[in-house]
Amino acid sequence: MSSVGLVLGGGGITGASFHFGALFALRMATGWNPADAAVVVGTSSGAAVAAITRSGRLDLEALVGDVHGDAEFAAALGERIYRRVPVRGMGRWVRHGLIPGLRRPGVRLVLGAPAPYSTDGIAEWVRRALGPAADAWPDNPTTVVAYEIETRRRVAFGTVGSPDTDLATAVAASAAVPMVFNPVTINGKRYVDGGVASGTSADLVLGHSEPLDLVIVSAPMAATRHRDNARFYEGIFDRFGGSTLTAELEAIHDVWPNTDLVVLRPDEDVLAEARPNPLSPAAALPVFLRTLKSMRTTLGSDDVWPILERHLVRTRRRLPFGRRARTR
Repeated sequence: MSSVGLVLGGGGITGASFHFGALFALRMATGWNPADAAVVVGTSSGAAVAAITRSGRLDLEALVGDVHGDAEFAAALGERIYRRVPVRGMGRWVRHGLIPGLRRPGVRLVLGAPAPYSTDGIAEWVRRALGPAADAWPDNPTTVVAYEIETRRRVAFGTVGSPDTDLATAVAASAAVPMVFNPVTINGKRYVDGGVASGTSADLVLGHSEPLDLVIVSAPMAATRHRDNARFYEGIFDRFGGSTLTAELEAIHDVWPNTDLVVLRPDEDVLAEARPNPLSPAAALPVFLRTLKSMRTTLGSDDVWPILERHLVRTRRRLPFGRRARTR
């Protein structure tokens, strides 16, 4: 059986919905269970989906819970994720974030900035979805990416030499979007969204003990298509996500030249549902449904399906997009 690396990039609430849709479609089309990946790497919202996937909980209940209808789902999701807290730490941020950041303006300027929400709701959601597994670490290789504020470096929880923590806390740290969520403190160090360093961190699969046969990257914030009437920050996210992912894919190819690479990105219809706010609970369900539909074309394309068929398909099956897989 082929060894597969699964990379789930950041992208806010709509990014998580994209991952759910893409992985559901991938599993239906090929029969492959994403929980069986040789290594899973998750960043930001992708870290939450990585935890759910690795724990074998990739199902509709994990996504929508016990709710009925779009409005109830959006309200429940917003209540679950956004836990408002008093804004504190302004002085510390000015001294250690704002003033140093003014010397080198950029996204790091907002690191550690006081925020209106805590990540407690995110950690609680992971614990509710995974049960006891959320307070430990998966047995199989699983990496959750966050960004340490003080040392200004990417940290890959779950790898050799990384700080010890549980899965739910690591996911919360990885998803702590600056200026939206307060940083998460682990062993005295403060962490924010791993997307500060890279939207995908796909190069971390190279830490696997041997070359993988296939690496699948789900990258909701690395769209190559132009978003109609896009806000300025959407273009920035796409360009940053795309450029870092390109460099990471090149690094993988340089080290593992025989490894096949498949990147799943949102199409125009998915982007239209996700804009203008990737953190909007109201956009989560529409993005999920639109992603399921878009994957019919994406997975069935001539440059993707032959790779998936070679590595993932084991039995003869009628595929959702009209092809018939060969039996191995």
